[in-house]
Amino acid sequence: MNDQPKISPTAPAMPPFPEPGVPVIRNINWAGSWALYLKEVRRFMKVQLQTVWGPAITTLLFLVIFIVALGGSGRTVMLRGQAVPFADFVAPGLIIMGMINACFANASFPLMVGKVQGTLVDYLMPPISVGELLGALVASSVTRALFVGSALWAAMALWPGVHVTPAHLWAVLWFALIGTSFIAFLGVLTSIWADKFDHNAAVTNFVIGPLALLSGTFYSIDRLPPFFQGISHANPFFYIISGFRYGFVAAADTNIVVGSSVLLALNIGLGTLCYTLLKRGWKIKA
Repeated sequence: MNDQPKISPTAPAMPPFPEPGVPVIRNINWAGSWALYLKEVRRFMKVQLQTVWGPAITTLLFLVIFIVALGGSGRTVMLRGQAVPFADFVAPGLIIMGMINACFANASFPLMVGKVQGTLVDYLMPPISVGELLGALVASSVTRALFVGSALWAAMALWPGVHVTPAHLWAVLWFALIGTSFIAFLGVLTSIWADKFDHNAAVTNFVIGPLALLSGTFYSIDRLPPFFQGISHANPFFYIISGFRYGFVAAADTNIVVGSSVLLALNIGLGTLCYTLLKRGWKIKA
């Protein structure tokens, strides 16, 4: 007696398996990119007291120091001939500075920790392309920066004597996007290069920190000698802060079109460099 199951002639045929080497996911793997993005967002949201609220409170203390301890009330800063209250001048700079620090911390973490803990394969094995990997890492870092910026803006909006109502909302959103994207690419580049936590801390302490503090966050570069004004214009963080501040007070230390062009060029250059290094597997693949 034959115990083999009989296949009905009307039963649907099983779909054939793809031939070896034939791509199953074509164009962009949206599902894979979205999964990696959510994974990175959930990673920093699980410890949001440390990754979101902690940096927001720390940056808010700078505002308290400058407004209260240094007698900021009644002081003004001249921006291209326009007098801006000191509190309104420094608040946007503090917001974007907090976003910069949070964005770099998030972008410089994943690949470097993967090397240290031996979990780098979790980023290399999934069926996503180099561009999708890079895009998810950058997007998650920008998301963290926006969370920190929103928390800071809400706190400063409630602070007496500080006005953070945007004068040009498009400029706020645009410079927040291209500014944090540039920082995210810089963080990914650091994460590719770094082999241990000391490397990451070195870039944070000797590159990100000084560039952020010396970018006109707390002062107008018009008060500097011409030589130091030239140095400030060579600092890409200056264009981020100046353009972002323009969105709030409708005045800036430099031409925002020039600043936007510089940041776009830096984004393209750093993005291309990160993509090339990831594609080659520099310091990532054996």
